[in-house]
Amino acid sequence: MITLTERAAKKVADLAAKKNRPAVLRVKVGAGGCSGLSYEFVVCDDLREDDAVSETAGAKAAVDAKADFFIGGSVVDWEESLMSSGFVVKNPHAASTCSCGKSFSTES
Repeated sequence: MITLTERAAKKVADLAAKKNRPAVLRVKVGAGGCSGLSYEFVVCDDLREDDAVSETAGAKAAVDAKADFFIGGSVVDWEESLMSSGFVVKNPHAASTCSCGKSFSTES
C-alpha cells in the first residue's frame, strides 16, 4: 500500500474535480526510464478487487498487486518549483533513481 501526503491528496482532489471524477490516484509501475522502471500516475474512478487502497483527506491512492510489490510502503507527495511540478514518490524499495525522480531500480 502507498500513502499520499496532504499536499498530494489536495492535488488529486483538484485534478479529479476538473474531470468530474472521484478522487482516486492510481499509481502504476511500468518498464522504462533511465533506471529500468518508471512511475505512472492516473486519476481514475475504478477500484479493483485486488487493489491496495489508502485514503488521505478524502483522496484515495490505489495500486495493483504487481505495482505494490515494487512500491508498497511508498509515500507520494506533490511538489512544485519554477522548473517543474508533479507527483514525487519516496520509495523504500528503490536502490537507485534517475536524477529527475521519474524512474527507479530495485537492484543496486
